[in-house]
Amino acid sequence: MAAINHYFEEFEVGVRYPTTSRLVTLEDHLAFCKLVRYEVPLFLDEEAGAKTNFAGMICPSHLIMSFTTAMTGALFSKSILGLLAIERAKFHAPVRPGDTLRTEVEVIDKRLTSDGEKGVVTFRDEVFNQFDKLVFQNDKIALIKCKSALKTDTESQ
Repeated sequence: MAAINHYFEEFEVGVRYPTTSRLVTLEDHLAFCKLVRYEVPLFLDEEAGAKTNFAGMICPSHLIMSFTTAMTGALFSKSILGLLAIERAKFHAPVRPGDTLRTEVEVIDKRLTSDGEKGVVTFRDEVFNQFDKLVFQNDKIALIKCKSALKTDTESQ
């Protein structure tokens, strides 16, 4: 996804935004596990993973969430004021090193705050693998700056 920053007024309920895809390399996977000190055999050892219901090594949940968050960032990179909540997070299928992920973001709700300079937007992220299988979804509730607030910011300087 190209850097397409949107402000509160520009998001419409029901609109879906696709992202670019991202290959999860074994190197990414191992570096992430090392960074956060995951020492879980399911994440690090193919033989240990083979003895589980997953039948092989899988990626940690937070690696998936981190990659998908980065994929969606271009939507509001300059207008986001903060992430307020993550709700209804669910993992539907395992992700493994070598999988390619893409995220589709849908605006499911929005409301202006009382000061009129920002709004609360609820985004539903649906993450798919290279076979178009849903592997993860969550709802992110974010505080997004209004475009009209930019004029106020410049006028006060």
